[in-house]
Amino acid sequence: MTAAVGPAEAPRTHRERGLGEADGVVPDGVTVFDDDVPAVANLAPDLLSAVREAAADAKNDGITFYVNSGWRSRAYQKHLLRKAVKTYGSTSEAARWVATADNSPHVSGDAIDIGPSEASAWLARHGASYGLCPIYRNEPWHYELRPDATVDGCPAMYADPTNDPRMEQ
Repeated sequence: MTAAVGPAEAPRTHRERGLGEADGVVPDGVTVFDDDVPAVANLAPDLLSAVREAAADAKNDGITFYVNSGWRSRAYQKHLLRKAVKTYGSTSEAARWVATADNSPHVSGDAIDIGPSEASAWLARHGASYGLCPIYRNEPWHYELRPDATVDGCPAMYADPTNDPRMEQ
């Protein structure tokens, strides 16, 4: 999802096929502190706590963490995958950008996509001290909690989700 259009860059205020905020669609301007938005409220508690701590510290540097995507319902994840297959022309190419509902860490609340680029760049520099790690080289905004990173640093990134063993079905 770098220069290509991916789920984190899709219009977040759409209501396609009945999908909305209750499914994890994120309205513009949502921060990690917006508890009334399901995409934030349904994140895993430890991930949310770490992201909020990092966001509070980033604010001291003039950086605001906006949520491009967080928790997603299975229906929303399936919708994003169908859309990616249409965009990229095949299931195998779409898999570089969108996981299945069975495998996506967004569906389990274990992943967050942070924007704008200044915020994800701040996390790239400082995230390990909060246990927040970028997972995929092609998705610099996608972060997951890796508690050991506070001591050992973040693990090597996968090129894209197709290289992540968690994505195997």
